[in-house]
Amino acid sequence: MKLSVIKIGGDIIDDQEMLTRFISDFSRLQGHKILVHGGGKVATRTAQSLGIQTVMKDGRRITTDKMIDVVTMTYAGLINKKIVSYLQAKSINAIGLTGVDGNLILSDKRSAQNGIDYGWVGDPKKVNAELVRSLINSALTPVIAPITHDICGNLLNTNADTIASTLAIAMNRYYDVELNYCLQQRGVMEDVNQSDSMVKQLSYAAFDQGKKDGTISNGMIPKLDNAFEAVKKGVSKVRVMSHQSISKLEKSNFDEFTIIL
Repeated sequence: MKLSVIKIGGDIIDDQEMLTRFISDFSRLQGHKILVHGGGKVATRTAQSLGIQTVMKDGRRITTDKMIDVVTMTYAGLINKKIVSYLQAKSINAIGLTGVDGNLILSDKRSAQNGIDYGWVGDPKKVNAELVRSLINSALTPVIAPITHDICGNLLNTNADTIASTLAIAMNRYYDVELNYCLQQRGVMEDVNQSDSMVKQLSYAAFDQGKKDGTISNGMIPKLDNAFEAVKKGVSKVRVMSHQSISKLEKSNFDEFTIIL
């Protein structure tokens, strides 16, 4: 039985027109599905409105004591519940969760890396796959915000791409899982300024070369690291695509997205 794990990022969430179209397409997607979302742009604006400075290192948010409160209320509250309510309006019986709820995703607090302390940031270690399965079998669609917890009860800001990959791997024991990363752009691009430069199929060797020559950089690197980890751990299909391609998944149109090999 197929299960689609779909991740959307802050660019889509931050654009009401794109989000509305995505919700409509997602609601029509057949079969079991899980939606994982980010929302960094909204969190940054919320922090600014509260007079809290946002600090980024290598594209990653430093999650201070104050910032963990901001991202929790933004991701787990405002964004998550908006998405759930939009899906309910499309007759999708969605349930909004974080990794904290039902011990869904247990993480370790990330240690300092290269002298950088990222603060309250988590790396997933264990998924309560039985809980997710029971929700799906109850005809519920989980919508998961990127907040997890550790064994001490600390809230942890956790990369949504990693959560999506971790969930896909964990659910692979029960379902034929497909993992889809949805972006503004069509897929992995050789040149982001050239709309016809999408890579239709990406091997790890090509990914490694792309990192070396700079054609794959910044936030795409951790996303693809997670994509290849999912393939390595048995997820049947992983795609990087535009949010507009969700409605075309059943057609397997290689012109619309990048397949990770």
